[in-house]
Amino acid sequence: MFLAMRELWFARSRFGLMGSVVALISVLMVLLSGLSSGLVEDGVSGLQRLPVDGFAFDEETEVGSAFSRSLVDEEQAQQWSDRPDVEEAALFGNLLVNARSDKDVPVDLALFGVEEDSFLAPEAAEGEGLGKDDGLVVSQSAIEEGIAIGDVLSVERLGTELEVVGALEDKHTYGHVDVAYLPLHTWQEIYSGAQPGQEVGPEAYTVATAVALRAASDTEIDHAAGDSAAQTMSLTLEESFAASPGYSAETSTLNLIQAFLYAISALVIGAFFTVWTIQRKHELAVLRAMGASTGYLMRDGLAQALAILVVFCGLGLGVGIGVGSLITGTGMPFLLETSAITTAAVLLIVLGLLGALAAIVRISSVDPLTALGGRR
Repeated sequence: MFLAMRELWFARSRFGLMGSVVALISVLMVLLSGLSSGLVEDGVSGLQRLPVDGFAFDEETEVGSAFSRSLVDEEQAQQWSDRPDVEEAALFGNLLVNARSDKDVPVDLALFGVEEDSFLAPEAAEGEGLGKDDGLVVSQSAIEEGIAIGDVLSVERLGTELEVVGALEDKHTYGHVDVAYLPLHTWQEIYSGAQPGQEVGPEAYTVATAVALRAASDTEIDHAAGDSAAQTMSLTLEESFAASPGYSAETSTLNLIQAFLYAISALVIGAFFTVWTIQRKHELAVLRAMGASTGYLMRDGLAQALAILVVFCGLGLGVGIGVGSLITGTGMPFLLETSAITTAAVLLIVLGLLGALAAIVRISSVDPLTALGGRR
């Protein structure tokens, strides 16, 4: 460490330049992490906060369009409910609509149709819960955007009027659209396309988008057996996120960018230490001639890399968190999560050390005779 610290001070301008690159990469990692977490929250937070372990869709539905194309019935829900590994099963409706309030405020909503007495029924933090046939319990984010309890929303193209009776505590969104819970039978009428006063056939009240599943205590749901019995295609809650509009494309794109950024950071740090090692080859040869072991020199070089990575990565994280806190609340889907930021920082340091190690391995080929004039 003595040699490492002396060299860090002696070549502080070069190490400072390298550290600045590490800090900038750290800032970018924080911002990408926040954007990725924000997009996930804005895309599937409504699903994440449902007290379910999975969904069962129509067996012919593709995963990417499950919530928009699937249609299941009460008989399939009963098949799942009768299974010993399922504690509860209930019909769940999902539909994206455009609406306008009586105050002329336009709003896009993801209507979640649930039975009022089922485990899916939400608890309202403000106002009342589900109970009225035309009652809506909306996401807190919808309240922040101008919708108020007591407002009457009219569903476009149908004219169905729904009253906002309550609001949830947290942000609930689906496909970047605010979630609104309503009674399942009202959802079924809207899904069927019935206008106010129009008669709806009895078969319309037997279907929904999916069967919401809650596993029995200390039990995992046997999806294959359940699907075979109910003729469905079931997914775990996490797998169902892929059925949210744009979720897979957004997350895969950001994950690819992050992966390339990690690779770039390892290559940049490795290239820097490769050049640095070549420049100090004669000094290292002298140390070898004086008895320094290869292990000592490699530990010394890794200590330099670790010092640079930890210090400047910490600075970059601080700047990134500061910038991220300014972005939060501006309407951009951005969320700072401690676990995601910590993971990004650890990966950046570990990959940087691996890049430095690949360069420092050159030390093992340094010939002590070089320092003693062996090349003459």
